[in-house]
Amino acid sequence: MSKLIHSALSVLPYLLLIGCGEAAVSDPVITDDAVSFNAPQGTVTITALAGDSWRVQCIPDGIGLPKLENLIYTAKTGSREKVSVDTRQGSFLITSASGGSQVKIKKRNGQISFVSADGKVILEEAPDTRSVTIGKTGDLNSLAVSQSFITPKDEFLFGTGQFQDGYLNIRGLTRRLTQVNTQISIPMIISNKGYGILWNNYGLTDYNPSDFTVDLQQGGSDGTAVTVNATGTAGNVRERRVFNDFSGEIEVKESGDYSILLDVGQSMARKHLLSIDGDTIINANNTWLPPTSSAITHLDKGTHKVFVSGSRGDKPSVGVRKVTDVTTFSSPVAVALDYTVFAGTADEIVSSYRNLTGKVPQMPDWAFGYIHCRERYDSQRELLENAHRLKDEGYHTSVIVQDWQWWGKYGWNAMQFDEGKYPDPKAMTDELHAMDMKLMLSVWSKIDKNSEVGRQMNAAGYYIKGTDWIDFFNPDAASAYWKNFSERLLPTGIDAWWQDATEPENDDLKGRMVAGGKIPGEFYRNAYPNMVNHTVYNGLIKDQPDRDPMILTRSGFTGIQRYGAINWSGDVGNDWETLRRQIAGGLNLMATGQPWWTYDAGTVT
Repeated sequence: MSKLIHSALSVLPYLLLIGCGEAAVSDPVITDDAVSFNAPQGTVTITALAGDSWRVQCIPDGIGLPKLENLIYTAKTGSREKVSVDTRQGSFLITSASGGSQVKIKKRNGQISFVSADGKVILEEAPDTRSVTIGKTGDLNSLAVSQSFITPKDEFLFGTGQFQDGYLNIRGLTRRLTQVNTQISIPMIISNKGYGILWNNYGLTDYNPSDFTVDLQQGGSDGTAVTVNATGTAGNVRERRVFNDFSGEIEVKESGDYSILLDVGQSMARKHLLSIDGDTIINANNTWLPPTSSAITHLDKGTHKVFVSGSRGDKPSVGVRKVTDVTTFSSPVAVALDYTVFAGTADEIVSSYRNLTGKVPQMPDWAFGYIHCRERYDSQRELLENAHRLKDEGYHTSVIVQDWQWWGKYGWNAMQFDEGKYPDPKAMTDELHAMDMKLMLSVWSKIDKNSEVGRQMNAAGYYIKGTDWIDFFNPDAASAYWKNFSERLLPTGIDAWWQDATEPENDDLKGRMVAGGKIPGEFYRNAYPNMVNHTVYNGLIKDQPDRDPMILTRSGFTGIQRYGAINWSGDVGNDWETLRRQIAGGLNLMATGQPWWTYDAGTVT
């Protein structure tokens, strides 16, 4: 049986690697709030931010790169502090005006360390691991960037968002950060050693990327098949699933703990089942699963047999990374190597992060009560009958939810109720309010192009080409979306808004052009959910200034907390192991500064 092994770098069509080897750096250049120096990888700039935080950026000289919109730092809170530099033998030390942590740079190789006020090193780059690779994404220049940090054996790391692998401590674990149903990617981690790192990149990010990858080979025939009830973007369907067997071998040069990354090779997965030498390492089934999942396992030196059971159409590969005392962030599409370090306790780190990326707004009190949802109410009459029964039987319900398909004959998310089933949405809302009950409505960022709103949006060129998703990176498209939302839905008196599938579903920016067709989607690949929620939140603040907005959304990115959004863990399954994974995923999402999270207690399957 043949095996195909390729390194993580060999598949990237980049033109020039600006090396990681040792080289002296230039003397520092000091401005009021930043220090810069020249290194082999480009100009490195270190900026002192408010709240004992430091931003590090490295950009090659003389390369014309696209100017991306700032989507992370807010204008009101992106304050900077004055700095001073103390030049020493073999290094220079940067101090901010407010004191606190300091930054030390070795002259020999440009290695950066972050030092607490009492002189203790709290974080340091791994020596000679700053990597910047120049290439192309579409017709535009871009960078592939990577930076590693030293990770002591007694360190615990939390964050990167909500994942389905079940890990809480992610030290040494490999994760691929993309936005898909049941996975929310935010490139932020917090350490028990007194620091946090925010990786400032809008695109795909590999956390602890694999050392090598093996493509698995399918067996000679289709495997087992089952027929299940499923929900998808086209509605409720009966789905026949065929599972195939794949196998291969991996060889490791020494015994130790290894992080194993399963990639099914499609935009979404139906099944994660991976075993090594007959021992099950990864096992999860669901209607919706991310394309990747990870686990850490011990492997002895030598060759190991790998088996994967996957769905029809899968082209699985297995990535392997030895767990070492190093943590790495890597992004294949970037305009800078760019990260921010926060010093302090966990509370101080989250506070500083929110000061820079946006405060959490007030949530209405009723949002913390019982929210009743099902898939789905099929009419105004059915929803009200259930609401009255809940009240009559003594179940105090704060919010009842109308899930999808309320648009009926008008087409997907047409922003118009099908009056055959919902004859008077305003009367429905009023009747709920009379019972001290609020209404939440599922609204999407995709719109049927044959609907009235869809025809308007399509004629104006407001879709992401090749999809039904609105191009929220185009300000005119976002404004047109909100205008229809406000005029068509707000008069119904609905209280809360469920922005579904805001990833957008199936990682659909990959290979697309956004911002009016000007920028490859890979540059903004993980940021779409924030653009949707930015539009809705700010629209609600403007058009309903007397209300505190409540938004439930399936995805989010760095700074999602500033839109008062509640995340939930997506369309998950109905077993105890799935429930356990949701708790770990929710806690790691909260480590990225997002305070509001929930999950489908009754599941969707």
